[in-house]
Amino acid sequence: MDENDGRIKKETPDGIEVRNVYTPGEVDLNYRRDLGFPGEYPFTRGLHPTMYRGRLWTMRQYAGFGTAEESNARYRYLLSQGQTGLSIAFDLPTQMGYDSDHPMAEAEVGMVGVAVDSLADMEVLLRGLPLDTISTSMTINATASILLAMYVAVAEEQGVALTAISGTTQNDILKEYIARGTYIYPPGPSLRLITDVFMYCSDHLPKWNPISISGYHIREAGATAVQEVALTLADGMTYLQAAGAAGLSVDRIAPRLSFFFAAQMNLLEEVAKFRAARRLWAKVVREKFGATDPRSMMLRFHTQTAGVALTAQQPNNNVVRVAIQALAAVLGGTQSLHTNARDEALALPTDESALLALRTQQIIAHESGVANTVDPLAGSYYIEQLTHDIEQKAASLMDQIEQVGGVLRALETGWIQAQIAESAYRESTRIESGDQVVVGVNRYQTDQSARPTTMRVPKEVVQRQKERVRRVRRERSGDAVERALGRLRRAAGGDENLMPHIIEAVKAYATIGEICDTFRAVFGVHKPTVSV
Repeated sequence: MDENDGRIKKETPDGIEVRNVYTPGEVDLNYRRDLGFPGEYPFTRGLHPTMYRGRLWTMRQYAGFGTAEESNARYRYLLSQGQTGLSIAFDLPTQMGYDSDHPMAEAEVGMVGVAVDSLADMEVLLRGLPLDTISTSMTINATASILLAMYVAVAEEQGVALTAISGTTQNDILKEYIARGTYIYPPGPSLRLITDVFMYCSDHLPKWNPISISGYHIREAGATAVQEVALTLADGMTYLQAAGAAGLSVDRIAPRLSFFFAAQMNLLEEVAKFRAARRLWAKVVREKFGATDPRSMMLRFHTQTAGVALTAQQPNNNVVRVAIQALAAVLGGTQSLHTNARDEALALPTDESALLALRTQQIIAHESGVANTVDPLAGSYYIEQLTHDIEQKAASLMDQIEQVGGVLRALETGWIQAQIAESAYRESTRIESGDQVVVGVNRYQTDQSARPTTMRVPKEVVQRQKERVRRVRRERSGDAVERALGRLRRAAGGDENLMPHIIEAVKAYATIGEICDTFRAVFGVHKPTVSV
């Protein structure tokens, strides 16, 4: 039988049947109940009445490598080419709370992001950047409070009012336990640090999103579209519960939450996924948490094209993949977008490939016409049925998580990790068998082995960074650092908000390793008890 024969049953990885054709009578759709108007509950059609007709999404290219000097140069370059927001990538030692001269850091300094050991690095990283007019996203989790403290300190040094700075700290530790692994402390202290950031931002940084609840890394680990929605929103519910326990009302904190999703290859499924997530979150926040402010019910999200979809084989094909994924994000109503570069399956992107990735967004924005009207695929029988099916399956999975004891309990037992591992295995099997075609990998291969020019972080970066952190230790006031860390240690052993003490330590030029070691001594470190 021909593979395109309409009699062959097709379904998504979540088991949602994809019919040969969709007709009005087969779609359960009530316009007022399920869609409404853009900018109105349940926000299926978008958060704002005019969406991109009023303002385009933020074009926020993720970048960072080597030392602060190299990364600052890349940021200036991207901003000069029309990027509208910064997105900072930090190296693994920074993410894990180790200084660059720690033995654990040796092989990773500056490799997958910029090395930031102290306020001195952040001062260089942000030198000459207009912090009062650009929005900055920082992909940082276990050490998010420390990096935010450094950003605040630099803004104050530059004379920028804290009420003027805008951006987001990812600050999502639950997905680290689920899928990514850059955690430090056990869940309890980690949630305390997160809610302390919530409270600090609520009081001092009105334009800063204190968290970006990330489904991206869950999807990259092998989750399906339904699992990405369900697990991300379940994490969001857990953070709302933690904030409530810390004394923050839902209508005070929910409008400050942001989300982060992947854009994968199935264009129409991804569009439906974004619409379903928006509708489901609106219902959850209103019905389960009793929110009354419409802003609390708005699921605002950043999107990144799928890193796992990039192939080292025939890397130019990745330009097409990224364009399709970026289009899905825009058609789905994203608030900001990062487009991966064609060579990222091989190395960090070159200036040339990073610029092409940015140009992809700009061509979609200004030449494709898809931004001219709000939710242009609304009313498509297939899109509406798929939106409904994804929402229903995601809601069912969220109910299962509650039945096994909630996100934290599901993590402790390995239940969530097992769900993702099973999905990842099924996809790998489909690719290996050829049932799922990946062009250039399991079909349409060529004998060409030419490798594009890739960027390499210079070997001397490690030594330069080690010298900088040692110089900082020599030139700072050791007594001031000891006093600040002592106060931080005492506060960590109590119940007061830790952010003011972290800011004090940062301003004394305490290093990220010293601050994290202070917390390690009080909180301990997380050791997974379940292997999946």
